[in-house]
Amino acid sequence: MATPNEPDFAGRIGPTYRDSEPAWPEAPRPGGPNVVVVALDDTGFAHFGCYGSELATPNIDRLAAGGLRYTAFHTTALCSPSRAALLTGRNHHAVGVRAVSNWNTGFPHMRGGISPRAATVAQVLRPQGYATFAVGKWHIAPMEECTAAGPFTSWPLQKGFDRFYGFMQGETDQFSPELTCDNHPIDPPGRPEDGYHVSEDLVDQATRMVSDLQAHRPGTPFFLYLAFGATHAPHQAPAEYLERWRGRFDEGYDVARQRWYERQLELGVIPPGTELAPPNFGVPAWDDLTPAQQRFAARLQEAFAAQLEHTDAQIGRLVAFLADRGLLDDTLLVVLSDNGASQEGGAHGVFDEFSFFNGVAEDIDEIVATRLDDIGGPHAHTNFPWGWAQAGNAPMRWYKQNTYGGGVRDPLVVHWPNGLDPAQAGALRRQFCHIVDLTPTILDVVGVDLPDEVDGVPQMPLHGASLRATFTDPDAPPPKDVQYFEQMGHRGLWADGWKVVTHHWSGTPFEDDRWALYHLDEDLAEVHDLADEHPELRDRLVARWWEEAERHGVLPLDDRSIELFLLPPRPGSLHDRRRYVYRPPISHVPADASPRLGGKAWTITATVDVPDGGAEGVLYARGNHNLGHSFFLLGGELHFDLNALGLHQRARGPVDLAPGRHELVAAYDATGNTPVLTVAADGVVVGSCEVQRVVRILGSTGTDIGRDSLSPVVDDYEAPFPFTGTIHEVVFEAGTPTREDVEARAAADLSLQ
Repeated sequence: MATPNEPDFAGRIGPTYRDSEPAWPEAPRPGGPNVVVVALDDTGFAHFGCYGSELATPNIDRLAAGGLRYTAFHTTALCSPSRAALLTGRNHHAVGVRAVSNWNTGFPHMRGGISPRAATVAQVLRPQGYATFAVGKWHIAPMEECTAAGPFTSWPLQKGFDRFYGFMQGETDQFSPELTCDNHPIDPPGRPEDGYHVSEDLVDQATRMVSDLQAHRPGTPFFLYLAFGATHAPHQAPAEYLERWRGRFDEGYDVARQRWYERQLELGVIPPGTELAPPNFGVPAWDDLTPAQQRFAARLQEAFAAQLEHTDAQIGRLVAFLADRGLLDDTLLVVLSDNGASQEGGAHGVFDEFSFFNGVAEDIDEIVATRLDDIGGPHAHTNFPWGWAQAGNAPMRWYKQNTYGGGVRDPLVVHWPNGLDPAQAGALRRQFCHIVDLTPTILDVVGVDLPDEVDGVPQMPLHGASLRATFTDPDAPPPKDVQYFEQMGHRGLWADGWKVVTHHWSGTPFEDDRWALYHLDEDLAEVHDLADEHPELRDRLVARWWEEAERHGVLPLDDRSIELFLLPPRPGSLHDRRRYVYRPPISHVPADASPRLGGKAWTITATVDVPDGGAEGVLYARGNHNLGHSFFLLGGELHFDLNALGLHQRARGPVDLAPGRHELVAAYDATGNTPVLTVAADGVVVGSCEVQRVVRILGSTGTDIGRDSLSPVVDDYEAPFPFTGTIHEVVFEAGTPTREDVEARAAADLSLQ
């Protein structure tokens, strides 16, 4: 008998339960293995020890020794697009994530979030009885939508995951992260001085989720997506890991790159005869650097190596947990990188990457003399130079963002004792494959077909194909015969062992791009351009690129960055205003949703009640130890500190605040030749200072009202230093942005890839 809530009820309904027969819907009975996908960030093809470097990745290497290493695995060259392709099995343009999720250009291929027509693998597995967990970096939701108010459409829980613990932005401070649990922001459970590091926390949370599942729903398989912040900048690791790498890179990146390349040949990771690509444009020879530049670059690489080793140790903890619980043998465990090593450190590397975006040249001699030992710790936000990125991408040329091998060819380790041939443990697989193939592989292994509809939305077909045949057959053909590439105007296409590719210079006509042709099966490093020898083949593959571009929504081609931010805010969007009003209690506000103050004029007005005995504490804070704002009361004085990359520019003055209501104001006047910062109480200016260093981009850490919850902007207080009175509201009024503001902000968003 049908009932309103169960039209297919299989029992019988009578007047009373004595006349009725109960029945229960049949629960899903998944029979597939557990699936764990571990994603690293900005880790190059050569960086794992089992792929040629001398860096310490013993746990990943053991997984490779018991599983398979893929040497022709490719990605989209950028983080948000790669993650969208990984989780959906569709190409990134088609699902609306052409580039970083911080952008929405108004075209279907760049919405910043995954289209509902492309369900994630979690959305497919959960109705089949799988538990689904996402831990770590997300960065596939429009960043303006990542406040505590949402909308939550593109958040992990709305994309098929039962639980989420991690961070929404493209990067985070590893010691003081901006964390989200499920659908709400939270404070980190520890502080740097307590020994806290986010990579350890992520594995703690992941193992707790699995442990809870085992306790309450034993036998239920799970899908775990564990995405570390490492090895994206900032490169930060515990002190003991940093210490182990002291002096290990003093010989320089040219020598290291050559040795890693030779080791790749010895390991068979690259075939005999593979040549090392020539140095990339703009990379200075190590011997041409000054002694200070060499010390700086070596220390930056030490921080990267320490962070990678520390991350590997956390992967080891996860593997040990799975083994201890008897889960490892029947777990398909995949370790990969989302793109090649980063080029955002520039020719010499950076102590704080936001120095570059604010147009502030770092004095390397001064850093070496005064702050060298801060590198890798909680008071630095470093990225290594091109030379070390080039070594990490050996033997290929170029980097992350580019469609040459250095951007798109990345490590992939597959481990599954119950599903792989033990006689082939440690073997290599040379079939061309792409990150878009991972979801089809998971569905194939689990035995689930993609449904025609998910949540009532018709689904686009999968664009990838399963790699399962390669698990046991080293001679299995590649899963498909063509794959296009496009990233910020750089383009490429692989077909039948050949590849055409362009390196595009932003702002130049696309028709002026030169297409190179490589026989990738014989020239893995893309050294020998055969376009002039085989012009007909080149033209045929270029024509095929245009066909694939139209098919997958790649058009219109778009190489803009700065220009996107010269457009007015979208009507109804978060920043379609100049006035922001915050009334406590209010959650931490992420950077992309924070008031856009930049270098333009602004006023911040805090309306407060002061209790008997006075008040102190933070009214507003934005940023961190290296860069940001702090507006606070301390010691009978009102302070506003503009921390401009370590240069503290402060307006301060004495205030005598009687119990009751007060209006406290900080103002930045950029109309004169020298900007002026002032603070006032109840209409009376009590302090001012000239601003010598203008900061247009305040970093990737967001805003707090009534506290400074993460890494404190100033040393005057210990975080969080909450305000001890009552804050009624804090009102931000921002002036019109200048072109310099939007140029700096555009460059900063590129750093968060």
